[in-house]
Amino acid sequence: MEDYNDPEKALHSPSPSASYQHGSMTDEKQGNAFKRWADSFKPAPHASAAGGSGEGQLSQKLKGRHLQMIAIGGSIGTGLFVGSGSALANGGPASLIIAYGLIGCMLYCVVHALGELAVIFPVAGSFASYSSRFLDPAWGFAMGWNYALGWLVTLPLEIIAASITVSYWPGAQDVNGAAWVTIFLFVIIAINMFGVKGYGEAEFVFSIIKVVAVIGFIILGICIDCGASPSGEYIGARYWNDPGPFNNGFKGLCSVFVTAAFSFAGTELVGLAAAETENPRKTLPSAVKQVFWRITLFYMVSLTIVGVLVPYNNNDLLNGSGSSDANASPFVIAIRNAGISGLPSVFNVVIMIAVLSVGNSAVYGSSRTLAAMATQGQAPKFLGYIDRSGRPLWAIVVASSLGFLCYLVAAGSDTREQAFTWMLAISGLSSIFTWASICLCHIRFRHAWKASGRTLDELAFRSQPGYWGSWCGFIFNVLVLIAQFWTGFAPTGYGVMTAGERVESFFEGYISAPIVILFYVVFKIVKKTKIRKLEDIDIVSGQREMDLPALLAEERAEKATWPWWKKVYKIFC
Repeated sequence: MEDYNDPEKALHSPSPSASYQHGSMTDEKQGNAFKRWADSFKPAPHASAAGGSGEGQLSQKLKGRHLQMIAIGGSIGTGLFVGSGSALANGGPASLIIAYGLIGCMLYCVVHALGELAVIFPVAGSFASYSSRFLDPAWGFAMGWNYALGWLVTLPLEIIAASITVSYWPGAQDVNGAAWVTIFLFVIIAINMFGVKGYGEAEFVFSIIKVVAVIGFIILGICIDCGASPSGEYIGARYWNDPGPFNNGFKGLCSVFVTAAFSFAGTELVGLAAAETENPRKTLPSAVKQVFWRITLFYMVSLTIVGVLVPYNNNDLLNGSGSSDANASPFVIAIRNAGISGLPSVFNVVIMIAVLSVGNSAVYGSSRTLAAMATQGQAPKFLGYIDRSGRPLWAIVVASSLGFLCYLVAAGSDTREQAFTWMLAISGLSSIFTWASICLCHIRFRHAWKASGRTLDELAFRSQPGYWGSWCGFIFNVLVLIAQFWTGFAPTGYGVMTAGERVESFFEGYISAPIVILFYVVFKIVKKTKIRKLEDIDIVSGQREMDLPALLAEERAEKATWPWWKKVYKIFC
């Protein structure tokens, strides 16, 4: 915790004789440390205990290395390691590559649009704030609660998933699941109580482990495919011929789009973290550019290898059941089928770490969004409380308390699976709405920027796909929503389903859409908000560096002296 120069510390600093009489100096230091820790929960200077002042009060302790690893490993989680199993079973290896590749291209456009906005406006709760500023306050309200709810239900989901992951090992199944979820919940809450630096350091470590694991699997997978495994069997492209590259035709491909979108959830956290970064103008552009390498290396290459090592009709795959059992991970299946002992357990540890990482991000993402909405009058005021350590304390407490839903794990497998399914349904389309909204915000920002007489040269960071890239990202997100509507209304194998089962299947896949519409309509009717006109859009407030033209001129002069290889490198990194 930080030292806020408490005057009582100097006043009561013990002399050597005092230490001898009243106890050791260590005791006095421990007392001061405890007092500083207790004081850190008090309101931040100039912040109201009722609601805080919001922007400017959050701690800005995230460094470049934190942001880099959040960008690289932030969305590598159960969606890739486990969820890709259901995608492979439903669509086949070709659908897996096509869907993840197209969603990756869309995310490239979204993250660059977000990067441009977050660099110039590194404000708290960026997604909701941008929607309120550039589109409509009612839409900002809907997007803020949509994003917060998505993460709030993700926390118990991931803790339950972690407890199921532990059951992979013999003996762990004999331990009550409530014991495991208690341990995982305590770890996640403890990390977030250390503030943004705790979150950043934890994600730094988690991301390194995940990145090393994926790179290791890629190398191992190539060796297995070429026959360098204990079985000595050459696989090549055998499974692309039998059972084939596609399963369930075009509908199978559409079903994979939804799984792929869920797998990439969390990519946008880089923009949310901008408000708590020391210098977003310098560190955020580099982090945004890392998305290209994450999509190409960690998703496309690893999933291509998965597609050649595991046939889509393998009985161990999820096949859309919604289980989070790591036994159904195509990564674990590939290693196990190769006859390599020991490594499946190692990879299962990686999956468990990935689950904890997503749970950690869930508390961070939901708490920051709730705190920002509270300062805008779109959430209860007490959630905007910021303490002296720069933590949105009550928002963290509320976000963490939702984690106690994880004790449904002790209610029996049927109840757990039912709760698991419906919580997943609430968070399922959350990211799609968020990404589409980010693209629309960027489009409206560019229009307002141009209308005010500004030029693109005045931007500290410019989206590489640009204005039209945001249009592509927005349109593709709409297409994914349409595909989800179709696959939810008429899923694969719906011919043998009853009418009740089809209705349940639809709401399991699409329930977040009516929730967003309800939030939007109610807020619009109550507050009577209007869509922002270009001349009313604020493009000034929220900028951290007001002397931006001079800073940009200085940086461009420095870049002009770089050698050619460095200029090329900076385009991609």
